[in-house]
Parts: sequence; structure tokens; C-alpha cells
Amino acid sequence: MVIGVAIDVHSQLGPGLLENVYKQVLYHKLIKAGIEVEMEKNMPIHIDDLYLDLGYKIDLLVENKLVLELKSVKEITNIHVAQTLNYLKMGKFQLGLILNFNVYQLKTGIRRVILTDGPRAF
Repeated sequence: MVIGVAIDVHSQLGPGLLENVYKQVLYHKLIKAGIEVEMEKNMPIHIDDLYLDLGYKIDLLVENKLVLELKSVKEITNIHVAQTLNYLKMGKFQLGLILNFNVYQLKTGIRRVILTDGPRAF
């Protein structure tokens, strides 16, 4: 359902806009579809007894389990995957999607990221 809504957003807006435009519209359409979603969920870092709230934010968190990291870039890189994996670790989530809206067809701009014993990205 989430990917279908994202594809709808992309087909309406097309590539070439700022990431924030896609984030706002996708958030609105997910809410309208009755899907629980949080925008810019704060992700503090906990190391030992240190708590750092430095402004790291998940673009969209769907039903408190699916991390959506939105991009509008030439291509998804290993750094984007690492960023998403860090959000999964910080929030103790297992599944993330990187959605790159700066492509001709959104299905070619989707990368699934799974946190397991050894992180994997597809």
C-alpha cells in the first residue's frame, strides 16, 4: 500500500523537485489513506550513558515499524543505505525503504533495507 501511494505521488509530481515536496505530499496522502504515519520522527543517539539529541530525523515512520527515507538524488548510494541502517538500529526497527523520487519511474528508485544479524540492502 505504501509503495502504491508513493508511486501515485511520483506519477503526479514527476522527478526533479526537492525531497521535502515529496515528503509533504506522501505524508498527506498516507494520512488520507488511513495509514498511521509520523513525519520527521526524532532519533536520538544512545551510547553507554550518553544521550545525544542532535537533530537526526526519520523522514517518515509508517505504523511505528517501517522507516521511509526519501531522496531526490541522481542515484541511491551506500551512504544512503548506511544512513537508513543507522535509523533502523537507533529505533530498533527492522525494515526501511529508500525512495528516490528523482527517477523516470519510481519503481527503479526503491531500495529495501533490512536490519538482520548482518545488514542487507536490496
